[in-house]
Formats: sequence, structure tokens, C-alpha cells
Amino acid sequence: MKTEDEVRAEAKKILNFTNHGKIKSDVGQLTTFNQLGFKGVSDKPDGWYLPEFSNQVAIILETKSEKTDIDSDYCINELKKNCDIAMTKYNYVIGILYNGSHTRAFKNDKAIIVPDTLQEKKFYINKFTEHKIDKELIYTLTARINNCLHSEFGIKNLYHRMIFTACALVAERFNNNALLKGMDYSTFHQSILSTLSKSLLKSKKQNLKLDILLEVYSEIKMNITENQEAIDNFITWVKQISASINSNYWRGEDVMGIFFNEFNRYKKKSENGQVFTPDHITSLMYRILDVNMDDYVLDACCGSGSFLVKSMSNMLDESGGTNTSAAKSIKENHLFGIEMDRELFALACANMLIHKDGKTNLEQLDTRSSEAKEWIKNKPITKVLMNPPYENKYGCIEIVKNVLSSVDKGTECAFILPDKKLEKVSSKQVKSILEENRLEKIIKLPEPLFFGQGITTSIFIFKAGYPQNNKEIFACYIADDGLKTVKNKGRHDISNKWSDIEDYWVDAIYKKNDTLYKTTQWLDPKKFLSYQTPEKPFIISEDDFEKTAIDFLLYKDKVDVNNFKNDLLNALFFSKTITINKN
Repeated sequence: MKTEDEVRAEAKKILNFTNHGKIKSDVGQLTTFNQLGFKGVSDKPDGWYLPEFSNQVAIILETKSEKTDIDSDYCINELKKNCDIAMTKYNYVIGILYNGSHTRAFKNDKAIIVPDTLQEKKFYINKFTEHKIDKELIYTLTARINNCLHSEFGIKNLYHRMIFTACALVAERFNNNALLKGMDYSTFHQSILSTLSKSLLKSKKQNLKLDILLEVYSEIKMNITENQEAIDNFITWVKQISASINSNYWRGEDVMGIFFNEFNRYKKKSENGQVFTPDHITSLMYRILDVNMDDYVLDACCGSGSFLVKSMSNMLDESGGTNTSAAKSIKENHLFGIEMDRELFALACANMLIHKDGKTNLEQLDTRSSEAKEWIKNKPITKVLMNPPYENKYGCIEIVKNVLSSVDKGTECAFILPDKKLEKVSSKQVKSILEENRLEKIIKLPEPLFFGQGITTSIFIFKAGYPQNNKEIFACYIADDGLKTVKNKGRHDISNKWSDIEDYWVDAIYKKNDTLYKTTQWLDPKKFLSYQTPEKPFIISEDDFEKTAIDFLLYKDKVDVNNFKNDLLNALFFSKTITINKN
């Protein structure tokens, strides 16, 4: 029978508990939690794996001799006590009980099923990353953060609330000690600014406009700064969001995509110039344009940067992960964004910083300008993914035309636009676009897509540099994306249907044939530049016919309808009275 000392030594070897870098990892009998950084705690774990950052997974080991029953309440309670100590600092803690022949494990105090044979530590760490992030948590945290900044801090401007939160997330991403509960407002505010400045040092040498992020953050003013409870709550919620972004299972850009879109639901109707693209649509557009890691992607109205982050993430996956040599090149050289609005530009910078990309290819420009045109021409763009502002006052069609005329011949460009946008603007504008570029596909998107915005949209895919020459346009209609409207929460994929729906439509659009829903159309560009929704057939019921016929007879005989109705009601009442008396 193995002694506890023998089991402990064996566990250290199997788990690979060795100190490296800033990770504290070892086994022993004499080391206290106090010595491991938990002030004033004299309890002694048998083994520990304690990373530098609190949003990384920690492991606490409890070993027993082989003859000890590790299913006993005594053993389990002893392990949980030590795990509870670890959870005062770490968001994610794995507890392991091991006696040399049997193993039990707990994830934040909840028992999980694991093999009886002890595994290497990565197996247990992955128990926190193998399950999908709780989307409901992201929605809830976003609402809490928005309400807190609006009511408790007095930030009235929605974009300021978004930027302030994004900057806090950047600070948390780069320095785990930048935000600590108990900080007063001045320390808290300055810590975010300081971390932002340090994270931008290298990139600012190549792009001085990144200073706009620091300027916009510094301009955000609070009406109320003395509410310590509100500050602590905000820090807690930001750390929870950050933990989701850092998940290895669910890519962080999905979290930020949901975060920004959820924040955007609080926008007033008077602020509707910018519409944030739902995350599942950014994924669809990336795939239907067949973007890959060798492409150079442009979004010339990048808003919060959702298309760029989606592209970056997918490219990194294809390259083999974030630590490859290709990954660095993708971040620094393959993503290009333009945003005119100063505050949205700052938001895009913050979003890219959260994902630790190369921020140097973001520019604050008016995409309609000759300066923007030259900027695009000097970049090796191979694919364009965009959702430009729709209203004419923002120059929607000018933006489309300028982008198409600035990229190389043959570049595929996908724009989300209102369904009838190309038919409503002056024929001269559209004619000039089609004289030099070919509209190849129109994909009508689900009508409830932009919930509460009152617009219906389609994806318009052009091939730059090739004239239309009356070539027909393929069109189809994604009537249902599987998302449902949840009261006070917008539209969500609560039934997890979108993945299969997306796969179907990517294939159908590639083959230019919708065999399932039969929405395929081939449009004559001389007649139509939008998907033609079939008119619903005219149906009349027998009741409708009878009612219309009676109305006509009454009209023909010049019967006073009001008196007729009163006489009819009296007759019916009299008839019922007679029936009741007879009974």
C-alpha cells in the first residue's frame, strides 16, 4: 500500500507540477497558503498550481494514502475547504483528490466525472474550457454594466459607456492587477489610462492616430465618482466578461460581438446612423466570401471592428493558433479598417486591443474622401466585408462606389445594405457603379435581423473591376436564421439552430441553388437590383364573401346601416328572451 508521501510524489510527476515563469506549482506538507500569496491563511495544501492571473485555471491537490477512502465526507470537505481558499483569488479552481489508485475531481466545488487514473494537469484545466460560455451570463453582465454606468456613474452617452467598458477590458487583459476591488475612483480611472498607454506604446510608433483612444477615454466624464459599491461591482463584472473572452473553447470575439450588440440595444432611435452587425452574420459573410488566412481583409466602415476581429480569429484558427509565426503576420498585416466617427474609431481600437492584435492598420478617415481612396489603393486588399451606415446623409452609396473603385480588379466585396437601396438611389449613381463593377449575388437576410431598427437588409456581393454587362444576378432569401426574440433581450439562438442553418446556406450560395427552401432567383439587372419577395396569393373566405355581399345589398337598397344594426340586435335579443321564457 502506498503511503501518503509516495502518493504525493507520484502525483507531482503525473500532474507535472513544476514551477515555471510566474506560475507557482509544486507539492509539499509545510507550505502554507500565506506563503503562496493568500495573506493570513495558515492552511496547507498538498499540491498547488497557481497561475499569475486570476482568470486562469488554478488546481488544488489533496493526497491520501492508498488505504484511505477518498469518497468519505472528511476527505471531500478537506479538499473543498482548500479550494474555497483558492477561489478567493481565482475565478476557476479544480480540486483533485488522489490516493494512488483512485481519483476524484471538483470544478469550483462541484463534482465532475474524471478517470480513476490521475491525468496530466492540462486534462483538468480543459474541464473549464471544454464547455460553451454561458451566453445568458454575457447578456446579464452587459445589462448590469450599462445600467451601472448610466445610473450609478451618470455616463449618459451610450458610446462613452461602451468605450469606457472596453478600455477597462483592455486594462484587465494586459494587467491582471489593473482593476482591484477597493480602488477609489481616481486610482481606478488612472490605472485604466496607464495600462492603455503602455499597451499602445509599440503600435503608436506606426500609427499616431491610436492616441485618439486615449483622448476619448480621458474625455469621458462621470457625474458620480464616490459610489465605492458601484466601482467594485463594475470591476467584478468586467473581470467576469474578461474571463469569457479568454476562454480557449469559445473564441473571445464572439463574446465581444454579443457584448457590443447587446449594448447597442440601449441606443436611442435618434442615434441610428450606425447599426452593429450581429455576430452570426459576420460569420456567414466571412464564409460565403471564402476568406482564408492568406487574404487581406478590409472593412472601410469598421465600427467596433467586428468583421476584422472575426476574420482575425478564423485566420488564426486556420494558421494553427495564436502562437504560430503566421499568427503574428496575420495580426499585423492582414486586417485593415477605416472608421470616420472618432468615438467608434476609439471603440474599434479598444476591441482590437482586447484581442492583442496589430492595431497599426486602423485609420480614422472619411471613406468617401480621396485620402481614404488612396489609403485603400496602397493596401493589398483581397476581400471586403462591410456594413456601412444606411442613410443617404452618411453617403452610403458613395462609400460603396469609393471602395469598389479603390481595390484591385477581381476583388470580392460584400456589403450589407437595405433591400431596396440600389433601386432607390439615383439611377445615375447605380449605373456608374455597374458600369465598372459586377453585382453577382444578393442574399436577402431575415427580416427581424436588426431587431427594433425598422429596416430589412440583404448582402450584396460585387466583383470589382468587371462591368455588369447585363449578366444576371443570383439571389436567394434566408427567411429564418433560427434566432428567437427574447423579451427585453433582443434576438438569440436559444435553440442552437444557427450552426446547421449557416452550413446549409454557405453550400447553397456556393452552388447558386437553394434546393431546400426554393428561394433561388436569377434577376435581370435592367429590371431588379433586389430580391423579389413573392406576393402572397389573394385568398377570400366564404364569411368574407357573405359579409361583402350583405354590405353591398344594404348599400344598394340605401338602408341606414346604424338603424339596421340596432334593429338586428333588438331582434336577436327578443328572440333569445322568447327562448329563455319557453324553457
